[in-house]
Amino acid sequence: MKTIKDKQILVAADIAGVALKNAIVDHLVGKGWTVTDIGVKTLDEENPEMFHRIGLKVGAKIAEGEFERAMIFCGTGMGIHIAASKCPHVHAAVVESPHAALRAITGNNVNVLAMGGHYIGHNMGIEIADLFLENNMGDGYEWWPNFYEFHKLAYDELEAFDYEEFKANGFEVKKLGEVDLPGCAKPSSAK
Repeated sequence: MKTIKDKQILVAADIAGVALKNAIVDHLVGKGWTVTDIGVKTLDEENPEMFHRIGLKVGAKIAEGEFERAMIFCGTGMGIHIAASKCPHVHAAVVESPHAALRAITGNNVNVLAMGGHYIGHNMGIEIADLFLENNMGDGYEWWPNFYEFHKLAYDELEAFDYEEFKANGFEVKKLGEVDLPGCAKPSSAK
């Protein structure tokens, strides 16, 4: 598997997200990342592939264990995100701010981050990408008691989720455990 630790990332964009993706790729390559791009490469590409087809290809590479994480781009980030999310083991999020990107990885352990080229400026996209790639589940927000354990349980239950089993169980989630989350108010001593 190509991992973040080894500075390997998968990216893909449709025609509406290609300019943002290219700006981020240039930044990452300058920082020593190896970037695998399986989507549209330029604004003048003839017959560019549609967003959902690109999203499915990215989702498959995550589902098959080829890449640990990916970043995907379309006009809003939403269509390509929906497509990638159709594949098993994809935990995707559309983000429109650096704070959301940080929370997506630290709290929800997303492995596919989507951005919209119509809404995200290049500098903000670069900041979002850096936060996504430089953090892991449980980083930050440590002042929440059991923050990591709470979110890890949610991740594990989602990863184990089987819709037919859920349906047969009267639409009750198969619980893998419980985590006490005693209040989430930030103490005055926390950063």
